[in-house]
Amino acid sequence: MIRRLAPLAAIAIVAMLGGCNKADPDADRPETAREFPRPDREVSALGDNAFSTEAQRDSVNEAQQVMDMARIQPGMTVADIGAGEGYYTVRLAERVGKEGRVVAQDIDEEALRQLGIRIERERLDNVSIRRGAADDPRLPAASFDRVFLVHMYHEVTEPYAFLWRLRDAMRPDGKIIVVETDRPSGQHGLPPTLLFCEFKAVGYELGAFVQKPEINGYYARFELGPKRPEPSKIRPCRASPEVAAAVG
Repeated sequence: MIRRLAPLAAIAIVAMLGGCNKADPDADRPETAREFPRPDREVSALGDNAFSTEAQRDSVNEAQQVMDMARIQPGMTVADIGAGEGYYTVRLAERVGKEGRVVAQDIDEEALRQLGIRIERERLDNVSIRRGAADDPRLPAASFDRVFLVHMYHEVTEPYAFLWRLRDAMRPDGKIIVVETDRPSGQHGLPPTLLFCEFKAVGYELGAFVQKPEINGYYARFELGPKRPEPSKIRPCRASPEVAAAVG
């Protein structure tokens, strides 16, 4: 009897060990993001997105057009997420004035260092710098009238966790301003219907949408919806025709 059971026991032990050795599907994610779903789409790599020079962008009044549509006023508090070299940061600082405040945020430490040098050189006393994380913008709570996400949302690796936590930084009537390019998410852009769906999944409402070729893409404005879902209730959106139906 003992000899017959031994092979079965060995099989059971091997099965148990095999289970223990299974790779954790979330091993590549921050622990703080694992209660949220992954995006069901490609995410663009950081640093590969090429834009025109600031002079070229100003030649079509890009920042001015976006700030006008966002209704940026003196005295506002604004966050520029994914600030990079500071194209929007410095122009927002001028628009909000001495009574306003701009927080320039990025996850790239070197980009923030270079931006800090620029801020000191241009003596922008109403700008501060903050380093964010892939799943958390790490902004002060209930502080912002507007948050800008310009040509960067497609690079956010944990969009559901990121947007969920971003809500905490918004004032009750705050708005999130997104500028993106209408192309596949793996090619430094995002189809508008997919953007709408992901924001809706986390409890935001679309307030405005405008196609703007002169700003290299489209403009979207989002507002706080009445309810933020629990992380376990969020369902990822797919880059497919079904997205349009989910938004409607």
